[in-house]
Amino acid sequence: MDPGPALRYPAGSLVLVAGLPGAGKSTLLDRLYGLHGDETAPVPAGGVLVIDSRQSRNWWARFLRPLPPRLRTPFVHATHVWRIGRAILAGHAVVAHTRGTWPHILHLFAWLARRRGGRLHLILLDVAPETARAGQYARGRTVTSATFNRHCRRWRPLVDRARGGDPLPPAAGVTVLDRTAADKLQAIHFT
Repeated sequence: MDPGPALRYPAGSLVLVAGLPGAGKSTLLDRLYGLHGDETAPVPAGGVLVIDSRQSRNWWARFLRPLPPRLRTPFVHATHVWRIGRAILAGHAVVAHTRGTWPHILHLFAWLARRRGGRLHLILLDVAPETARAGQYARGRTVTSATFNRHCRRWRPLVDRARGGDPLPPAAGVTVLDRTAADKLQAIHFT
């Protein structure tokens, strides 16, 4: 899909940018919101709170550096999910990075957003697994083959349903972007 230069969502929405590891979620957030990748906390940007999992990873790095990445991951993910939930409950419009393949987390976020009068919207970055894997190598941070394969198995049915026009509960709306469309996107607005 080519959304043109901008995507628009109602004020107070939660917009989750989802995709395979290495698909370009952080790259998109960096470009749209001027992130540098060294942030340790969510970033306010033009009336929206931008939450990338790197922020949690960077925050924990000073405490968990001696641990292997596999043991750091639960701390990072729990902190990331907690930060998104906290931002929703505080009434912020939120744009956040997510894997998108954990339905229980999506249902939790949708429930929290509804409690605050908002809705959950998904932006699915649909790239070939080979492209996502290359993205992991380019950023110097890879997930194990087993983890990546698990994400691929869960991801494809989500994208196929969305491209077929089927709703993806609990999302109020879904936008699927290929790499070209993601590169053309210039803004995410909340009105």
